[in-house]
Amino acid sequence: MFIPCDRGGGSAAPDFKGFTLLMPAVSVGNVGQLAIDLVISTLDMTKVGYFYTDCLVPMVGNNPYATAEENSTELSINAEVYSLPSKKLVVLQIRSPFIKNKYRPFCETLLSWVKSSSCARVVLLSSSHAYQRDDEQLLGTPLRYLLTPDLEKAVGGHMQELNWKEMEKVAAYPGISDTDKVLHIPGGGITKLLFTESCSKGIQMAVLLKFCSEGDNIPDAFVLVNYLNEWLQLIKSDVSTSNNSTDPSSPWKIPSSWRLLFGNGLPPALF
Repeated sequence: MFIPCDRGGGSAAPDFKGFTLLMPAVSVGNVGQLAIDLVISTLDMTKVGYFYTDCLVPMVGNNPYATAEENSTELSINAEVYSLPSKKLVVLQIRSPFIKNKYRPFCETLLSWVKSSSCARVVLLSSSHAYQRDDEQLLGTPLRYLLTPDLEKAVGGHMQELNWKEMEKVAAYPGISDTDKVLHIPGGGITKLLFTESCSKGIQMAVLLKFCSEGDNIPDAFVLVNYLNEWLQLIKSDVSTSNNSTDPSSPWKIPSSWRLLFGNGLPPALF
């Protein structure tokens, strides 16, 4: 359930009619969440509310996008909503894992909100285990996309112009039968369920994902957000999706919270 921020002037819900909802799947390497961080930080998006749910592990922390001491003490929770009306963009950031057996209730609540808020489409940023790719998926780019039938009609041609590669279906019974093909996204969290539910409910959804492994997944996040930017043109950039550099010339603004991704450094006293 969406709860708008109360900024002192009432708590009327913002209008998301015709907006694109961008959100992460809590998936391998947290790549989608890191990519969402880059979008929110770079576009300086405004927090407009919270997504209240009992499907996520509760958490609270300081402002992950703090730019000064004055706003560093603002609190953030496990699911927050940011908006940028000038680009008709609304972002849901998820910061904690799902509680066991709560995937389906979350998907139902989320898609119900998408319909009630009249969002035009949903873009889900995800990832999948690189080591579980089949032979066909080992070829070429590690980036893939999926479109629901309703969105395929609208943007399918554009994806072909971009030379993007659609996520392959794999054999349901490998080694026994290669005729039955299924969508398989190992390590993708809610990705497959949310996508199939969107297909059945007539919701326009795109999934953009990257094959990766656990570790330092910051480079993967840059690759995925550049992939997203090829399509939605959120910022002006000539950075190729193959560029996973985090050097200062990158057009994406790294949030202050990323300094703590791997904890504090080793105390010098140890040496």
